[in-house]
Amino acid sequence: MKKLLRSVGACALSLALGLTLVLTGCEKAAEKPAEKAAPAAEGPKTGELKVGFVYTSPVGDAGYSWAHDQGRMAIEALPDVKASIVEAVKEGADAERVIENMARSGYDLIFTTSFGFMDPTMKVAKDFPKVKFMHCSGFKAGENVSNYFGRIYQARYLTGMVAGSMTKSNIIGYVAAFPIPEVIRGINAFTLGARSVNPKAQVRVVWTKTWFDPALEKDAAISLLDVNADVIAQHQDSPGPQEAAQQRGKYSIGYNSDMAKFAPKAHLTSAVWNWAPLYEAIVKEVREGKWTGNRSIWWGMDKGIVDIAPFGPMVPKAVADKVLAKKAELVKGEDKIFVGPIKDQGGKIKIADGVKAEDKELLGMTWFVEGVVGSVQ
Repeated sequence: MKKLLRSVGACALSLALGLTLVLTGCEKAAEKPAEKAAPAAEGPKTGELKVGFVYTSPVGDAGYSWAHDQGRMAIEALPDVKASIVEAVKEGADAERVIENMARSGYDLIFTTSFGFMDPTMKVAKDFPKVKFMHCSGFKAGENVSNYFGRIYQARYLTGMVAGSMTKSNIIGYVAAFPIPEVIRGINAFTLGARSVNPKAQVRVVWTKTWFDPALEKDAAISLLDVNADVIAQHQDSPGPQEAAQQRGKYSIGYNSDMAKFAPKAHLTSAVWNWAPLYEAIVKEVREGKWTGNRSIWWGMDKGIVDIAPFGPMVPKAVADKVLAKKAELVKGEDKIFVGPIKDQGGKIKIADGVKAEDKELLGMTWFVEGVVGSVQ
C-alpha cells in the first residue's frame, strides 16, 4: 500500500472523467480448483485492451500501491494495452462508485487491489457481466470475478529470520494494519522465521487499523521502540516505521518494496512484491479468450511474485547465507513454513507434528503463534 502523490493530476483528471481515471496506466503455486465450472470468456480479445486499477493509497514511491503500479506499467508496455488507475480510494461507498465508473467507461478488465474492495467489486460485477474483475487478497468470486494474491508469508518468514538474528534485546516490534487473516498469517510466518534462528525472540504487535497513515505508523513504531524493541517490522504502506527505527539507531524490516532509501542505516531487508508476472498472465488469458471467473490464484516465490530486498550492509554474511539457503528451498516450491508442531500463544498445539497446514487454514488464520505478544483484534 506509496506515496506522495500523483494525486493532483490524478484528482483533476479523474474528476473530469467522473472519477474514471488517471492515465498511467491481504495463495497457491497452482490455481485453486473452481468451486463451480466458470464460463469461458467470450473469445480472444482483439484491438485495444482497457485495463483499470483501483488503489487504496497514493502510488508515491514506495509501498503497496507503488508495487501494484509497477505491475500495471509492465502490462501497459504490452501491445494494445491501455492501463489506467484511480489511487487513494477509500474502502466502502467510494470504492463502489469508482469501480462502477470504470465498468461504465468500457474497461475490459478491472483489478481492485485492496481487501476492503471485495464487496464493492462483487456488487458492481453483478451489474456488468461482460467486464472481468480481479480482486486482490479477498476470498469471494463469481462468474466474472476471480481473486488473487501472493504467498507473501514466504518472504515474511525469511525477513523474520533476519530480524531474529539481528535483535539483541530479543524484542521485535511489528506495526500492523488490520487484524485480518492476511496480516495475521504474515505476522505468524515472520515470528516462526525469527524463532527458527532465535527461540528467545518475541514479536510485539501494535495495530493501527489503517493501511496508510505515515504519522500514525511512525508513532506506533515509536511506542514499540519505547518498550525496548530493537528491530521494527511492518505491514503498512508507508516508510514511517523505517524512519522511526533509524532515528532511534535501531534496525528495521520493510514491506511491499525495497525501503532502504528511506532508512539506509536501519534497513535490514524488506518483504517485496513483484506483480508483473501475474498481471501479464491475466492479460494473456484475456487476449486468448481463456480467462475464467470463480478462481482463487495464490502464487508464491516459485512464481517470482514475492521476494526479499537486498540485505543491508550491516547484515553479516553468515546470516545472509542462512536466509538465502531457505529462500532457495522456497523458490524450488518446498514450502514447509506452516508445518507442525506449531503452538498458539497459549501453548496449545494448533498444527500437529509433521502436518502441513492446508491453504484453507492459512487463508482463514485468526490466531497468533507462540512468540507473538499482542491481541488478534
